[in-house]
Amino acid sequence: MEWISDPAIWASLATLTAMEIILGIDNIVFISVLVSRLPKEQADKARQFGLALALVARIVMLVLLAWIIGLTTPLFTIFEHEVSWRDVILIGGGLFLLFKATHEIHGAVEDPGGESLKKAGASATFMAIIGQIIIIDMVFSVDSIVTAIGMAQHVPVMVAAVTIAMFVMYIGSIPISKFIAEHPTTKMLALAFLLLIGMSLVADGLGFHIPKGYIYFAMAFATGVESINILINIRKKKIKAGEA
Repeated sequence: MEWISDPAIWASLATLTAMEIILGIDNIVFISVLVSRLPKEQADKARQFGLALALVARIVMLVLLAWIIGLTTPLFTIFEHEVSWRDVILIGGGLFLLFKATHEIHGAVEDPGGESLKKAGASATFMAIIGQIIIIDMVFSVDSIVTAIGMAQHVPVMVAAVTIAMFVMYIGSIPISKFIAEHPTTKMLALAFLLLIGMSLVADGLGFHIPKGYIYFAMAFATGVESINILINIRKKKIKAGEA
């Protein structure tokens, strides 16, 4: 337990926690979009259950460090790019996000009233969303844990960083989900983010690494523009209400 008094360990914990929070943004956006389709009570349960699953998945993977490290071992080579199981998982998860975002956009355009969702049944829809959260949790967990292994050497440090990051993600997911629910136009923006994230996962799996900073800057810029539009609309409504 001597490592607890080591300042370098605490520095790595702070750095790793920040990195895990940043990497968790993708997961928050995905969960927020999915739960926005559910009634408030079910949405809260789905969000809590989804983030709890993400935490459990990451801790289990940390315990299976040897297996996780093995995922980066090359399986075969395509066009001089060595493909590992991690790459396969990222490509599969990216394609799933692309499909899911496209499907949600199609549903928003063709079925804005959510009639098909109502016909599917509340319990069936809830379980389907939980299943999708589990799938994407596993994909993001692999990328997150591979990063953690490269930044820290002590499993307790990794577990602590992941736990703190998941708590912050849970706190952050509440206002994000509420904002998306109150402002329907932001859901389309979030779906566009999922397309961007899915594309980056596929590219990363194929050996074309896109720096996360570029992606998050684009997301922040688009969010800023949409926030201005929302403020303008709110101001217009207040002016109309005053005139009435």
